[in-house]
Amino acid sequence: MKEKITIVKVGGAIVEDEVQLAQLLKDFCAIKGRKVLVHGGGRRATQVAADLGIESKMVNGRRITDADMLSVVTMVYGGLVNKNLVAKLQANGVNALGLTGADMNIIRSHKRPIKDGIDFGFVGDVEQADGKMLGKLIEEGVTPVMAPLTHDGMGNILNTNADTIASETAKALAEAYDVTLIYSFEKKGVLRNPDDEDSVIPIITRESFTQYKEDGTISGGMLPKIENALAAIEAGVGKVIIATAIDGQHGTIIQ
Repeated sequence: MKEKITIVKVGGAIVEDEVQLAQLLKDFCAIKGRKVLVHGGGRRATQVAADLGIESKMVNGRRITDADMLSVVTMVYGGLVNKNLVAKLQANGVNALGLTGADMNIIRSHKRPIKDGIDFGFVGDVEQADGKMLGKLIEEGVTPVMAPLTHDGMGNILNTNADTIASETAKALAEAYDVTLIYSFEKKGVLRNPDDEDSVIPIITRESFTQYKEDGTISGGMLPKIENALAAIEAGVGKVIIATAIDGQHGTIIQ
């Protein structure tokens, strides 16, 4: 029987809210057994970029990462956000280590090709994740804290979607562990009606997702999040939940 491991991806809105973040980290520290934290930080990156006079450009909710923005996200994701989370976890007795995909060659990507006339710049699409190397750290009692940055193996850092980082990390670890992946964000789950906080869809399958997408029930930034969640399930991840709480009992279950 495989040992259980919990991977929690925390969204930027929670990272930016001190009260919500404190509660999430408290709950995360209380999780028994092996665990991994994956974080975003897009809102902080946008703020820092504005302070530096760098314009943030978005297409369909995805950030265009030119050379200047790459410097910002590297500093914010790999430094400011990541190390603050590590420090807070250490203060709560969790032996955390902040990582990007470049560290120990854990996640390698290639630069996203231009498609439909859109050049996302220095954005990475994941090629492979090294679950064995990450597992060595975990078996030593280390809790990895993963920033949404990868590399191309040729010396270049690439900005990579945090939901994808979580999914790829879960898939890579599923070979050795019984993985539960939790996408924690500001909503209670995937909502049928975005104006009704209690309209949580309890279960989403590949078939129902297709229907929800076609009729417009699910749209925007939730689409790639669910795609990542479904990809994880289809690759052998045991359980995926989208919710605010990380207790595994609430939210939307992806099957």
